[in-house]
Amino acid sequence: MKKIFNALVSRSLLVLSITAFWVGLWGEISFANVAGGLVLAIGILALGLSSPTSNSIRVKPLVKLTWLVLVDLVTSTASVAYEAIRLSDKTDESIIAVDLPLGSQRHLFLLTTLITVTPGTAVVDADATKGVLYLHLLHHEKAEATVNHVVTLAELSCLGLPSIDHLPTTQPTGTST
Repeated sequence: MKKIFNALVSRSLLVLSITAFWVGLWGEISFANVAGGLVLAIGILALGLSSPTSNSIRVKPLVKLTWLVLVDLVTSTASVAYEAIRLSDKTDESIIAVDLPLGSQRHLFLLTTLITVTPGTAVVDADATKGVLYLHLLHHEKAEATVNHVVTLAELSCLGLPSIDHLPTTQPTGTST
């Protein structure tokens, strides 16, 4: 009985989370946006597109992940705005490869979305079979910090939304080339 209750709570939280993100993407709370988010979330569950979980969403890592993304959003907006109005171009653009921690492939869509709001980065390609993301950086000197940040995002995603075949005790494998 407890497993059924936990599964119901887990799926309900997933539906609410997807709906909230959907409404947030549109930037306005309306009947159509909430209904669209609910249809999307229920469709994802019905089609089995969500990661199979051990029926437990871990709140603490998800709160940390959410906070990290919110800080990234503010920092990224300020950073890109500053780059746009600066009179001289001080960017040193590059493309780097980031090896994701083991098990992160299950959260590849989430990670590519979250990484895009990381200051000065954009995902240009992903190799799900190898677990590698290719990122465009505005400032190459921040490559190591960006790799560490991406690995942190991946680890928090795996801890907060664990999949059946992922052990949360894996060590980070982030590298840059």
